[in-house]
Amino acid sequence: MLTFVGLGLYDEESITVEGREAVREADRAFAEFYTSHLVGAGVEDLEAYHDVDIEVREREGVEQNPEPILDAAASEDVVFLTAGDTMISTTHVDLRLRAHDRGIDTKVIHAPTAESAASSLTGLQNYRFGKATTLPFEWVHGADGVPGSVVDTIEDNRERGLHTLCYLDIKVDNPYREGDDYMTASHAAGLLAEHWNPDALGVVVARAGAPDALVAADTLGSLADRDFGSPLHLLVIPGNLHHVEADALTGLAGAPEEVVESRTV
Repeated sequence: MLTFVGLGLYDEESITVEGREAVREADRAFAEFYTSHLVGAGVEDLEAYHDVDIEVREREGVEQNPEPILDAAASEDVVFLTAGDTMISTTHVDLRLRAHDRGIDTKVIHAPTAESAASSLTGLQNYRFGKATTLPFEWVHGADGVPGSVVDTIEDNRERGLHTLCYLDIKVDNPYREGDDYMTASHAAGLLAEHWNPDALGVVVARAGAPDALVAADTLGSLADRDFGSPLHLLVIPGNLHHVEADALTGLAGAPEEVVESRTV
């Protein structure tokens, strides 16, 4: 049996009750954290909370060499852990299909996602989000500024009146300097302000799921000059705003009324 378990958004306690029971009852636990981390907890915290040993796999150990996971799941109850929801931002459909090809039963235990949290915290209605995009560090795509595909996604969504969720780049074990790198919302707003539109409305979501979660809305140019604290950060570029959404941004995110009014229909 191979059970995919989402760990939620922030720390070892963000998991659902169903997920917690699955982890504690499993014979073996695998995990990957190369696309997203629980910034409020390390592997040791997870192991202590769930009273299990967790075998962390690198990208290659999941995508190119999944056999140890599948071999274990063929004869034991195995859980595979990721931050957020295990089948949303980080998809492991290939691993699940490989398990099915070998006749291994699978199950998915969901958890909160950055996308659902962004809608909940900002007051922007979830069915009015269009295609999401990821804003990479400049040095990743080999050029200054913002990739054209990111701008195209935002503008296409705005033409349809839809909001754009911008995931911000995470680089684990950054080869250019020691440690991990998390793009901040201020850095992202600065990139979009310089290479797209400094007067556009942006909404920052910082540390969704944490006790000190923060939401702030203003023009991209203004957001670029602010410090939103420790990661993880998201940036939303709203499309057209329903009046309830506009009230949420002014009341919950401190957006200037004149900036919000320009997007309200």
